[in-house]
Amino acid sequence: MSYSDAIAQHVETLSQSVLINGVTPLAGRFLLAAIFLLSGLSKISDPAGTIGYINMVGLPFPTLSYGAAVVVEIVGSIALILGFQTRIVSLVLAMFSVATAVTFHHNLNDLNQFIHFFKNIAMAGGLLQVVAFGAGRYSVDARR
Repeated sequence: MSYSDAIAQHVETLSQSVLINGVTPLAGRFLLAAIFLLSGLSKISDPAGTIGYINMVGLPFPTLSYGAAVVVEIVGSIALILGFQTRIVSLVLAMFSVATAVTFHHNLNDLNQFIHFFKNIAMAGGLLQVVAFGAGRYSVDARR
């Protein structure tokens, strides 16, 4: 067996391992979902403040926007953790992340907004990886 054949065989074995196809995607889903779950719970703890902030940036129907954000963040994060309808949920969360970046963090001259803008864009990138590659072995999607 040549050196390149040995490497190819090792890569193939690694790509089929429980770690790569099971544990790593599960951990990634937990890590991506954590920020949405915490954000949704913080919105529930201060609805008036969140609705006021939404109103301040000029979004129409602030109360409806608040409710939609809470549902997207909490239901989306739980579905992502469980690996349920993972590709659809990840796409929705990615679009939500970009929309939030553009709507709430568009003043890139402000360092705090600059960081939050690109954090949201990076999260969208990670979520698009989940859209592309799915939930992995340990998920509701894999059981169906």
